[in-house]
Amino acid sequence: MRNKTICKTGKLWFLLLLFFMGGLTTTHAQSILQNVYGRAHTSLNGQWQSIVDPFDVGYYNYRLKPDPNGFFKNRKAENKSSLLEYDFSDIETLQVPGDWNTQDSRFFFYEGSMWYKRDFSYHKDAQKKLYLYFGAANYIANVYLNGEYVGRHEGGFTPFNFDITDQVKEGNNFVVVRVNNIRKKEYVPTTNSDWWNYGGITRDVLLVETPTISVDDYLVQLSKGSYKSISGYIKLNQEKAGIKVDLKIPELKIHRELTTDESGKASFTLKAKPELWSPEHPKLYDVLISNNHEVLKDKIGFRQIETKGQQVLLNGQPVFLRGICIHEEAPFRQGRVSTEAECRTLLSWAKELNCNFVRLAHYPHSEAMVRAAEEMGLMVWSEIPVYWTIDWENPITYANASNQLKENMNRDKNRCAIVVWSLSNETPKLEARDKFLIKLAKQARQDDDTRLLSMAMQMTNVSDHELKLEDNLSDYVDILSFNHYLGWYYGQPKDYDRQIWDLPKDKPFFVSEFGGGALYGKHGDKHTRWTEEFQADVYSQNLKMYNRVPGFAGCSPWILVDFLSARRRLHGIQDFFNRKGVISSEGQKKQAFYVLKDFYTRKQEEQK
Repeated sequence: MRNKTICKTGKLWFLLLLFFMGGLTTTHAQSILQNVYGRAHTSLNGQWQSIVDPFDVGYYNYRLKPDPNGFFKNRKAENKSSLLEYDFSDIETLQVPGDWNTQDSRFFFYEGSMWYKRDFSYHKDAQKKLYLYFGAANYIANVYLNGEYVGRHEGGFTPFNFDITDQVKEGNNFVVVRVNNIRKKEYVPTTNSDWWNYGGITRDVLLVETPTISVDDYLVQLSKGSYKSISGYIKLNQEKAGIKVDLKIPELKIHRELTTDESGKASFTLKAKPELWSPEHPKLYDVLISNNHEVLKDKIGFRQIETKGQQVLLNGQPVFLRGICIHEEAPFRQGRVSTEAECRTLLSWAKELNCNFVRLAHYPHSEAMVRAAEEMGLMVWSEIPVYWTIDWENPITYANASNQLKENMNRDKNRCAIVVWSLSNETPKLEARDKFLIKLAKQARQDDDTRLLSMAMQMTNVSDHELKLEDNLSDYVDILSFNHYLGWYYGQPKDYDRQIWDLPKDKPFFVSEFGGGALYGKHGDKHTRWTEEFQADVYSQNLKMYNRVPGFAGCSPWILVDFLSARRRLHGIQDFFNRKGVISSEGQKKQAFYVLKDFYTRKQEEQK
């Protein structure tokens, strides 16, 4: 009897694990379609009918059991005596993509469930498959089509899609999504963070059509360690051997017909000597991948990124990473970035700083942001939200982080602008944390050994003027990256000149964050906190100090633009904004902007 009980308990734990990983909740589970914008697609963006649901009465009954007749059924009153306590109306709507917090003042601090509904018409084609694609929804998304369950996704910043070919109807259809952004200890990120917890369907929603047998995934890149060959693979959505697929790169006079193996995959290595992508020359090639009547067009660049001793090498040449951190916070207004134009505004400010690198913190930014950075000549640090104090010993939390890393890397593996995969930010030194991050590091290496690996670590204050990097993860990263706030959170002006650095590894070091806060337009001397002068001096002194240290390979100060944060409450100064931006939330440049720009201009000249 005891063994049976243990067996049942173990089975229950396994089922729970599958549930939270999505294995039992995602019918029609599909790998994420590569390059959805290069496929036949219809946008479902626009105004969606919405219902705010703080008690989750549309999801659970009063016994807190899932309600089979929840809001997703979109029921209508059958007669004048029918009792129905909800309806999706045209009066209550939310823009998609967008967050609910800044669209309606009633929801500014709201964390909970919101229901979204959208009608659409579709003409079925027996030769086509149909996918429902979401760029991102924060944080849990439960998706229903025509009142029936489709699937579930967890994680607020990575894409997901569902095969709805068998569920979509000829003619009129409706999709309902429950989005819940409540923070929990076991989530990724966890309950505590220093950015706004924007809830909602925050990125594009698309209906994507493909042929029945289609190209599901592909990778095209410069072969590792070579400048004379291009390698990769093309993979179908079905495990079918003998299917012909075409790869064309017209400008390089490449046209190769490939044949899939029994797994539906065709790998290749081709002789080629492409012009190399760099910030000074962000060359992208048209790449066409076809299968019967399907043609996927992408723009792909080719480059090598590596380290040698204390240097970062781009295409075999030393490069100094002139960076800035960026949150996905809309310029000139508050809210989550929702358009390509907003992405380009933020990146154009980075270019104005003479940046060649951006750290997209602290989570995967939109595909539009990454593609725009690539076109504009900006190398990218891409990060998952393993942030501060994650539930390190929870296997469900690890599975979640692992999946978010996989989804992020899968979406952007063809983007040559991404040169660093980052696993975490400012995590504590714990044995459980080390095991957690080492497993993620090994996963990242296995999935992609052509990019650099790093994470934002923290230095140890050995004394009031001596810093030492003591982190077991140092052995697993290519760049020693750390956040450092001398002059803001600790230290005095005298400490800049007498700071001693102990960096034991023969690796380049990168300051992933430094800086201080200032309210735009507040002035005083350089010793008065919150003034532009104080912030500018913090920048000036830190940059001089870093520049004296051997192995200094770059930095990404915190941060480009002031951003909303519930942690920042100082009345008249912060007012729920983190004021460490070198640009205000209204787009006004502070003095520190010009200090950083001048420093980067000098570094740029040094490398010519």
